[in-house]
Order: sequence, then structure tokens, then C-alpha cells
Amino acid sequence: MGESGIWGYGQGVGHREGIDLTGYKVEATDGAIGKIDKHSEDVGASHLVVDTGVWIFGKHVLLPAGTIRLIDTVEEKVYVDRTKEQIKNAPEFDRAKYAGESDYLEQFARYYGQPHM
Repeated sequence: MGESGIWGYGQGVGHREGIDLTGYKVEATDGAIGKIDKHSEDVGASHLVVDTGVWIFGKHVLLPAGTIRLIDTVEEKVYVDRTKEQIKNAPEFDRAKYAGESDYLEQFARYYGQPHM
């Protein structure tokens, strides 16, 4: 992972600044998990918010950019290095807390394995 750790896009994953990933399908290591609802390229806090649809009853999950293995702009798919079960068990994304709490991302950093910078 790059200097931003879990919150940075890794080398060679196919990330190019300015590409709108909204609507891209997201694939875990063992199958599809949903579509990207929102993404952030904030330095040190890059991430995806994925709408899981009926898979986890409309839950939204946050995935740090460091979990991305590959961005396929032709197929409009993002592949992440976590299983469906790992993603299902992640802390639930709460838009209200995300907007108001600066340390909100810390719980995701802990869950996905690395302290936030």
C-alpha cells in the first residue's frame, strides 16, 4: 500500500484521479457485493461507499481505498481483497456520523487492519 496505508490507492490497481467510480460494480474475492454509491479521493482518507442492495438488506459499507486490488474501467468493476463475509461484518456506514465526526473513519481503519494516519 502507498504512503497513506489503508486509505491510499495501491500501486498498479488502475486508479486515475478524476475517474468517477459511482455506479461501478464491486467484487469481493468470492463474488459481487453491490455498486459504488460514493467515492472519495481525499488524501489520507480515500475510500468507497458501496450500496449492497438486497445482499445485506440495503446496508451501505465503507471500503478504504487500500482494499482495492483492481479497477477495471472497461467492465466498470472494482475488485477488492476482502471476502463477502469480511465486508458483511464490517461496521455499518452511517452517513450522519460520517459527515460530523472527524474520527469516524478510525473504526474502519481498525476493522480493515491498519490505524488511520
